Amino acid sequence: MEAVERNELYPVFLKVNYLNTLIVGGGNVALEKLTFLLKSSPNANVQMVAPFFREETIAKANAHGVQMVEGEYEEKYLEGKHIAIATTDKEEVNVQVYNDCKKRNTLVNVADNPPYCDFYMGGIVTKGNVKIAISTNGKSPTTAKRLRQFFEEVIPENIDDLVQNLNEYRKTIKGNFEEKVEKLNEFTKSLVEK
Repeated sequence: MEAVERNELYPVFLKVNYLNTLIVGGGNVALEKLTFLLKSSPNANVQMVAPFFREETIAKANAHGVQMVEGEYEEKYLEGKHIAIATTDKEEVNVQVYNDCKKRNTLVNVADNPPYCDFYMGGIVTKGNVKIAISTNGKSPTTAKRLRQFFEEVIPENIDDLVQNLNEYRKTIKGNFEEKVEKLNEFTKSLVEK
């Protein structure tokens, strides 16, 4: 019997407004990654480096305070960066970014090249304070996109009201951590009952 492959990625939600991100490239893929990042985190701290930038990229970068550097990638641009995303159409440049990041312990994503990724940028659903991240382990971005669309439709717009109300209720509950969890579990049980 064949072993079932598992997604062993560990999901985290990064405060990218406190982290320094470098995007290498200025073409369509760079714009896609920048758009994805800023949609989820409009105040992300981002710098881009590329020999050229598309007009749409320049407009988006200017609207969000993204620093753009016109020029070829050099390792010096990783100075102080926590995350790097390589999006160029030159494999040797992307691999160089990857190797430079590995030397510095900087998290790196080489677009469309899973073996050169410490992380993937999956599908994201956001409704107020509720955020759901979707991963297909780098196998199928299309599936992640369809799941995102599904969850955007089925999660009610007022889910944030529930979150805010539960937060207020949680503050009023007396007892230790376990007792609070038990009361919240009982209170929210109807959310998952069929």
